[in-house]
Amino acid sequence: MRFLGINAVFHDPAAALVAGGRIVAAAEEERFSRRKHGKRPLAFSAWELPEQAAAWCLREAGLSPEDVDAVAYSYDPSLVVRRPEDDWEDLRTTYAVRAPLFLATALPGLDPARVTYVPHHVAHAASAGLASPWRDCAVLVCDGRGENVSHLAGRYRDGELEVLAAQELPHSLGLMYEDVTEHLGFLRSSDEYKVMAMASYGRPRHLDALREVIRSTGDGGFRVEPVDWNGYAKALPRGAPWTSDHADLAASVQARLEEVLMELARWLHERTGERRLALAGGVALNCVANTRLLEEGPFAEVWVQPAAGDSGTALGGALHLAQAYGEPAAPMGTAALGRGFTDEELGAWLDVARVPCTRPADLAAEVAAELAANRIVAWFQGRSEYGPRALGHRSLLAHPGHAANTERLNDVKGREQFRPVAPMVLESRAREVFGRGPVPSPYMLFVHDVRPEWAARVPAVVHVDGTARVQTVSPADEPLVARLLTEFERRTGLPVLVNTSLNTAGRPMVDDPRDALECFGSAPVEVLVLGPYVVRRREVFGS
Repeated sequence: MRFLGINAVFHDPAAALVAGGRIVAAAEEERFSRRKHGKRPLAFSAWELPEQAAAWCLREAGLSPEDVDAVAYSYDPSLVVRRPEDDWEDLRTTYAVRAPLFLATALPGLDPARVTYVPHHVAHAASAGLASPWRDCAVLVCDGRGENVSHLAGRYRDGELEVLAAQELPHSLGLMYEDVTEHLGFLRSSDEYKVMAMASYGRPRHLDALREVIRSTGDGGFRVEPVDWNGYAKALPRGAPWTSDHADLAASVQARLEEVLMELARWLHERTGERRLALAGGVALNCVANTRLLEEGPFAEVWVQPAAGDSGTALGGALHLAQAYGEPAAPMGTAALGRGFTDEELGAWLDVARVPCTRPADLAAEVAAELAANRIVAWFQGRSEYGPRALGHRSLLAHPGHAANTERLNDVKGREQFRPVAPMVLESRAREVFGRGPVPSPYMLFVHDVRPEWAARVPAVVHVDGTARVQTVSPADEPLVARLLTEFERRTGLPVLVNTSLNTAGRPMVDDPRDALECFGSAPVEVLVLGPYVVRRREVFGS
């Protein structure tokens, strides 16, 4: 059977297809529309659908809309409770109610009767519990909001979800973090990871005060009272310079978030006795909190959905329906679920662009030599990643041994200088370089301590607090990237490369060859690797 999942209501619209017991495709609309996050999370944008992503998923499977057995829409308008403060909620609900008709218009041939509403947090839970390597596990979902709740705690037993707790709105850890994001001069529902990065520069000196207004309730839920953030640090206009007061606020909020998540995890462990925990929801993209949950929490293993934000509910919805129809899909073995291109297609793009290129016999060795010479490489390989992390398919790569490369990459991307860049390392070498944090860690969703003897050798990937957000690479899963790492170490003695997303500030990650060529043409990147082809800036632009 074929199950199409759709996320559309809030932000990060996406589509995913599960067919014949496997995950076939998953993609975010932003990669097609080139509009960051697909749209803003406003009630009057709820009608906007991931039309291009859904059409591509069907093409990837060789299907037409009428071939789909069921469609999961990851929001159930019947669960919405109208609140006086939600001025626009009726409009959002109206759009969701009419979503089957909108989908039938966007995908001609689709029967609207085949559209099923899957509650938002159930879709999140399925994206974690059913996509994880396990059939039995605890599951914790925490985000901004769904229809009427902001959190779900439960467990999966043989693929069936038992909900044990859910926190009703307006209490929300995710919305609280969004509020702080906006207060610190960043874009809410977009830039929360910047608050996490800023937190490392501050001290949690407001933690005791925040414990009074952000607290767990002991029954699997929590309370978040209204907070006057100006009492801690003056609100920042967008792009204004921040001070130690702002860093201290970020550190305090981050610390309190971690504490409450720990309390929720302990309650869930006591209720379930499970050894394994699967996480989803936007809060699960907080890799600092994830590491603390794993290292200090009660669960022996923690798995985080790579597309933990709302885009992941498209996959979760499809997995939920597959389970309900008695055709559960295999676990998610990779995040490389987006578009890919043949060597011939990539070569044709270069021909059309009239860009000189080479096709080396040993791609990994040649690119490793460029990286060893301290050149920045735009790396475009295979299918694009599902979720916000570049995992060696749409990446900017650089030498980790030069501290200046952190600033250099932030300049290339046009983003704030306090932002860290991340390392990739062979899974077999990870424990030698990095301490606290899980291995393997293929999705870059945990932080690791950099061992003191290595910190001075790979300074570009060491954050101000001595940590790094690591991606481990297995030769079985990523043979070309593994060879690249091996060749780079042979030249430099360093088993690590800098890996950050192939995009510039405010733009979605590069997805197709045109995006890659445009980014290469507009950013000071020395080398573009497009599949088997190598393009050098000096050969294109003469410098």
